[in-house]
Amino acid sequence: MKIRKVIIVGLFAFAGGLLRYLVNGHWGLVGILGCNLIGAFLLALLTYAVIERNLVADWLSLGLGTGLIGALTTFSTFTVTTIQLWQARPLQAGLYFIVSSLGGLLAAGLGAWLARYLRRP
Repeated sequence: MKIRKVIIVGLFAFAGGLLRYLVNGHWGLVGILGCNLIGAFLLALLTYAVIERNLVADWLSLGLGTGLIGALTTFSTFTVTTIQLWQARPLQAGLYFIVSSLGGLLAAGLGAWLARYLRRP
């Protein structure tokens, strides 16, 4: 692994983590949900519209996908948040789990669809 790639991922991850922290601090649970849904959409859009077509340099796609979006959306936060909610408010935990899971799939599907739509001649 080249040190340049590690640095690029780290720099973009710093930005994504900072953004997530700020959003979470301002909007709480809704902010985390928004980060995850928007991140799912953006990663699919980036993958299908940009990366597959080689429209950006490899270092930029690595930084955006793995670094920025990877730090913005974390499965570990989703899991721990669900468990914490379950202990205090099981109904809200179930709703959060369903909306996050299905919403993430729908957001990623929408991102992939939009990417393919934009590629049409």
